[in-house]
This record gives sequence, C-alpha cells and structure tokens, in this order.
Amino acid sequence: MYTYMNIENILIHISFFMLFSATLLNLTNLFYEFDRSNRLSGKIMTIAFPCTTGSLITRWFQTKHLPLSNLYESSMFLSWSFSFLYVISKIRYQNGLSCAVTVPSAMLTHAFATLGLPEEMQQSAPLVPALQSHRLMTHVSTMLLSYATLLCGSLSAIVSSSLFYGRLNNYFTFGLRQIYSKRSTLLNIWSEFDARNFLHLPSPNLKRYQLINQLDRWVYQTISLGFSLLTIGILSGAVWANEARGSYWSWDPKETWALVTWPIHATYLHIRITNTNKQMGEGPATAASTGFFLVWICFLGVNLLGVGLHNYGWLV
Repeated sequence: MYTYMNIENILIHISFFMLFSATLLNLTNLFYEFDRSNRLSGKIMTIAFPCTTGSLITRWFQTKHLPLSNLYESSMFLSWSFSFLYVISKIRYQNGLSCAVTVPSAMLTHAFATLGLPEEMQQSAPLVPALQSHRLMTHVSTMLLSYATLLCGSLSAIVSSSLFYGRLNNYFTFGLRQIYSKRSTLLNIWSEFDARNFLHLPSPNLKRYQLINQLDRWVYQTISLGFSLLTIGILSGAVWANEARGSYWSWDPKETWALVTWPIHATYLHIRITNTNKQMGEGPATAASTGFFLVWICFLGVNLLGVGLHNYGWLV
C-alpha cells in the first residue's frame, strides 16, 4: 500500500516538473519558433507523459479500479488526456501552436489536482456503491476524453483567431493590393482574403500564417473528435442511469450542462462545414469560445454548486 503511494507521489512530482518546464518552452514557441527548444520540449514530454501514465496505473493497482472516482482522479486523468493529445499533435502535425495549447492545459490541470484540492481527496478510497459498475470505465473515461479534446480544440480556436485577427490590420492594405489584381469587386476581394493571399509576405510572416492554417485544421479535427466522444458519453451515461435508477434522463445538473454543451459544438461544426472558405471565421470562433467555458462549467460546475448526483464534493 505505502509502496504504491510512494511510487505514485514520485511519478506525480516528476511529471509536474516536466510539464512546467515544457510549458515555458511551448509558450515561447507560440511567438518564436526555435528548433532547439522544440526538440527539448519534445524530449521533456517523453518523460512527462509516461510519468503521468505511470501514476494513474499505480493508482489503479492501489484501488483495484480505474482512477476516476473523485475530482482528483478525474483531474489527473484529464491532465493525462491533454498530454496524450500533445503526443498526437506532435506526431501528426509537428505544429508548435497546438503544442502550446495542450502542454499548458496538462500542466494547469495537474497543478489544480495536486495543489488546489484538499489532501484527503487525493487519498485513494474504495468506490461508492453508485460507481461500482463496469460502465464506470466506458462512460466516465469517454466523457473526460471528450472534455480534453473539446477544451484543446476550443482553446486552439481562440489562439488561432487571436493570432490571425491581431495581425490582420497590419497587413490589410498590403493584402488588398495583392488581391485587387484578381478581383474587381469588394465582395470578391473579401472572399479571397485569407492566408493564401500572403504568399509574398516576408518568410517569418508567411510561416506564421501557415501555422495558423494548420492550427485551424487541428481545431476542426479535434472538436469533431471531441463532439463524437461527447455524444457517446452522453448516450452511455443515459444507459447507465437507466440501469441504476430506472430512468434514462433525470435533468441532473451535470446532465443538463452536458446537454447544453452538445449543441454549441454542433453549431461550430455546422458553421465550419458549411463555410465555403473552410477557414476560421467569427462564427466558428465564437461557438468554439463559448464551448470552452461550457465544458469547464460541465466539468467543475456541479462541484461549485454542490448539488446533483455527479457532485464529487470539492467545496461542499
């Protein structure tokens, strides 16, 4: 018992230190791309991710169930999910902007779990009767993975739109001159005004817009995945509720906020798919930003309210 606890504590401290170091490097790369710091950040995360994984596995062996029974374990699993998304983005996209979102998210969630929650909640405990079900693994893990992917996608959308529109005015006149030779009306000028019209920008600016376009694709694919996981999680939760309480839906605060979160991200996907330019616009950015706050309310709101069947008992 104490051996598991010691191993878990060591892994948690190592993973937090590594995540904090990688966060500093990735936030720097958000504005300036340095190959050396990118490589160093990747090496640091090759230590942080296995350590976080190892701490969860150790807790699993210690408690004999998937560590998702309280807010501490759920937050650590959420931190692990952010790190897992970092690995995916690094392998598939090699995009420093998406990494600058996933790594700080993993670090902050890790810090919230280990530094912000009371020590008694961080201790392992047996499952309460309501959670002693095989559906704990499928429903809760799916919901937490959907939270992580939706949060990363939404936050990446905020970063992408901020970077793009923050520099839009600086190149507005220049961009119009590049487009004017191709189109004669203001409507056509505006419809063509995207990253493709910055081909003659200085190379650092061109690289910045290429990264923003790549980040936009990452946002769309991440929110699409998170929306699918959220749908599966809501449906699996309804099935579990019917088995446990004889009702598929009881308008519990957690259920209600999940239901509110679902159409917001559906709206983002609808606007993004029907957008002919396939670029991040004000509509998708607004929907994604709203979804970011709704997911946090869904994850922590019931604990702030202290009511409902999904209350983990943090503040009350």
